Amino acid sequence: MKVSVLVPTYRRPDDLSRCLSALMRQWRLPDQVVVVTRADDVPTHACLDSHPARRALPVEVVVVDERGLVAALNRGIEVVTGDIVAITDDDAAPHADWVERIEAAFSSDPRLGALGGRDWVHERGQVLDGERELVGKVLLSGRIVGNHHLGVGEAREVDLLKGVNMSYRCEAVRHLNFDRRLRGTGAQVHNDMGFSMGVKHAGWKVVYDPAIAVDHYPAPRFGEEPRDALTLASISNAAYNLHLILSEHLPLLRRTTVWWWYTLIGTRLYPGLAHVGFAMLSNPRTAGDTLARWRAVRSGAVEARRSASRRPVAAKLTERAE
Repeated sequence: MKVSVLVPTYRRPDDLSRCLSALMRQWRLPDQVVVVTRADDVPTHACLDSHPARRALPVEVVVVDERGLVAALNRGIEVVTGDIVAITDDDAAPHADWVERIEAAFSSDPRLGALGGRDWVHERGQVLDGERELVGKVLLSGRIVGNHHLGVGEAREVDLLKGVNMSYRCEAVRHLNFDRRLRGTGAQVHNDMGFSMGVKHAGWKVVYDPAIAVDHYPAPRFGEEPRDALTLASISNAAYNLHLILSEHLPLLRRTTVWWWYTLIGTRLYPGLAHVGFAMLSNPRTAGDTLARWRAVRSGAVEARRSASRRPVAAKLTERAE
């Protein structure tokens, strides 16, 4: 099987250089490397022009004019020629057996549509370590359990994958797009969740195997979705994306449960009324901030519900433009 690697990138040349160097060290070299960037990204183009990967690997540089990760991913998938597309971020370095393991997994299981693995997160000179068996699941309440960076154990089926380390059988995604309706001008949070759930929704197996690993060095994000300094706008956008995806991939009864659970209970990132009440009782000085976050979350959720209701069921999965 032919394996294409897709790397979207924007203004992170040092990270991209590390990623390309890791691809050069693969035991099984990729058949194609597609790097998607913007025309005005001068540092990235300079990195690509000088990096030895341009001579050692079949690197194809693709330019996209539209802002945001979704546009870059969709443009990249249009260009890949392999049977498998392995996607990673520019701030990641795949382990040397990454491509080899991905190819072996897809070759051994014709029903495998999507495959993800562990990202070993490097922060402040340390590696975040831990062990979690529960990875990549949507609970009955609608709460998302990620833990892709902490997963241990054998390969198993999951509900969703993480964008820094996910691969797809091209046959399984031929009629899928990363959803262009997702909000944000940078990372467009939850795009990976929506795409992988779309593959599962179409009847393919979605598997997580912690042995398929990358080192992940989280880099600053550009646009409305800063990594460490969330704004009310970015929270509202993320809530919109989350609820839009869940409303289109869950049955009606679960959608109703999810709606009320996030309204009343919620999570630390997407607080429900319970969080607001607790803040008022425990620390009234922070209650205003929590209430503002709740309002931002509910605003995004309400708009997502309206967007989902305007689409007929037959058109739930966005198709790639011919």
